Amino acid sequence: MTAKRPEIDIIIVNWNTGQQLQQCLQALSQSRRDVFTFGTIAVVDNASSDGSASALDFPGLPVSLIQNTENRGFAAACNQAAEGSTADYLLFLNPDTRVYPDTLTKSLAFMESADNSRIGIVGVQMVDENGKVAVTCARFLATKYFMYRMLGLNRMFPARFLSDLYDEWDHSESRPIEHVIGAYFLIRGSVFRELGGFDERFFVYFEDVDLSLRACQAGWTSYYLASAQCYHASGGSSRQVKARRLFYVLQSRIFYAFKNFRTWKAIGLLLATLFIEPLSRLVRAAASGSLIEMGELVHGYFLLWSALPRMLSSDYLRRPYPLGVDFKGRYSGVGTHVSQ
Repeated sequence: MTAKRPEIDIIIVNWNTGQQLQQCLQALSQSRRDVFTFGTIAVVDNASSDGSASALDFPGLPVSLIQNTENRGFAAACNQAAEGSTADYLLFLNPDTRVYPDTLTKSLAFMESADNSRIGIVGVQMVDENGKVAVTCARFLATKYFMYRMLGLNRMFPARFLSDLYDEWDHSESRPIEHVIGAYFLIRGSVFRELGGFDERFFVYFEDVDLSLRACQAGWTSYYLASAQCYHASGGSSRQVKARRLFYVLQSRIFYAFKNFRTWKAIGLLLATLFIEPLSRLVRAAASGSLIEMGELVHGYFLLWSALPRMLSSDYLRRPYPLGVDFKGRYSGVGTHVSQ
């Protein structure tokens, strides 16, 4: 008798990524499947307008398309696709990535090893079109890392003022780490369900590090696997709307701080975000002579100030995210499921 091969569900959230989604799925179709089986490859389209979610028919690939009539954000779309999943593993994959034929095989063989039973989350080595290895591992966020970045201390004195990213390390060897970025985020299905999925208060950004933190608090380890690689173009959809991207980064930062930091540290970071960082960013943009960048910065911070009353109302920021959420029925009637 042969052991049952683990099943993996793959979730891809798409928003106006053009041909990148097609290339991502084409790469998945060429994956070796000797140690695993595909469950569902769910593509959640967040109301794209470029036709990128059409014609997703790849023979032998179990693609399921969920079409939303509005952009629900990354965290909510991921949970939407994960609802009802019973797979052994879930892979959250950016549409601007392309796996290699052995990426999934190596990742899952590593996770299936008895020695790695307490590793809950795995990321792989991400490379660009030139084969350069990207910095994709990070420390859990802290107020000091944001302040170092605001004041430029991590750029002027990198050895003294570390970044939240492990940019002092060349990412050439495998090791346990605190967090791997969400572009290739492989998590045990049981862990994802135990933690209740992503916190949907994060529209986009920081929802992955928040989940990694909760996994760590529950006794699970995150691991960076350098022996498996994946191509990542980076910024496939978010680069299209720079001012709004800045707004979402800042909004998610504030949510993360009030959820996970001590109150006085969260308030300090909020004040620095509102009053110190805009000035430092504008000074750098002015020094580069970029009027476009200055305009985008002003627009991004205007959006943040406009959203502040909603963000700070009632106990929205302090409400804990429940563990063990039952996904069943949460998204019934939301989005249209289309068989491919």
